[in-house]
Amino acid sequence: MAERRRVLITGMGGPAGISVLRGIAEEPVDVYSADIDPFAAGLYLVAPERRIMLPRGDSPRFVDAVMDACREHAIDVVVPTVDSELLPVAEARAAFEAAGVALVNPSAETLRMCLDKWALHQRCDGVVRVPASVVVNGDFDPASIELPAIVKPRSGSGSRDIHLVSSHDDLERVARDGTNLVQEHLPGREHSLDVLARRDGRVLAVVPRERLKVDSGIAVTARVTRDEALESFGRTVAERIGLVGVGNVQVKETADGEPALLEVNPRFPGSMPLTIAAGVNMPALAVREALGQPMPDQPIEFRPLAMVRLLEDRFLDFGEIAALQERVDA
Repeated sequence: MAERRRVLITGMGGPAGISVLRGIAEEPVDVYSADIDPFAAGLYLVAPERRIMLPRGDSPRFVDAVMDACREHAIDVVVPTVDSELLPVAEARAAFEAAGVALVNPSAETLRMCLDKWALHQRCDGVVRVPASVVVNGDFDPASIELPAIVKPRSGSGSRDIHLVSSHDDLERVARDGTNLVQEHLPGREHSLDVLARRDGRVLAVVPRERLKVDSGIAVTARVTRDEALESFGRTVAERIGLVGVGNVQVKETADGEPALLEVNPRFPGSMPLTIAAGVNMPALAVREALGQPMPDQPIEFRPLAMVRLLEDRFLDFGEIAALQERVDA
């Protein structure tokens, strides 16, 4: 019998990591679970010997720690799911490949573009609709901005530090150090487009999701829809930025319903279980490709579907948690 391959998933304290684990649960692989926090729930979805503690993704020790874990546990594939981990891992791709470890992670070039919203805006402007945007630097003129407007960091993830401003006095107070954007306010519906692309760049699926209810930043009720315009939009963006693997294109509609690009999250989203249930198991397909299996040649079909989300409890001896705490404190 052939030896089972081994997959290491990071960020197992968040919904993205857990969704990847569940997506590959039926695959013939052994899953190793990693996080920075011994209380991360996803650590306890695997056997104790497959739980790994790591430093933060922005730590200078992070990549070496992941590499050490790969050597110790003979890992074949690494799937990073935390924003701060993506670029350091991608920049070390050659070292991982030399060690026989494949990455489910976009290229460093694509990641740099996605992590800088201004760079992404410039790359996609003229290809898809993008909101009017300016960098808040020494040349910034608050009086030229049509209100209300959105102020957001050039880098960052989620909705942190994003706010709506309705006065030019508020704009005067934004630091003019080039780290923020002022962007056209888009009043329409927001959509998340889950995208799967092969290593050769061929886009196999764009699955539009609409968040219907959000609690603490997590979609607890959502639905998948079929929308040719949104699917084409996601495909165009993915091809334009050279996305490979899995990414999430965030879109918001203008007042007249035209989709416009907000940002691209170049990783697995937390609501991936809905996309999987709708018919596109992106984690399984991406891991199979990393292990050398061919991706489909034709686009992957999916069906409209809704989701409601609930908490799930897991019970264990506290000694299992204490054992991981000791590794962090060591």
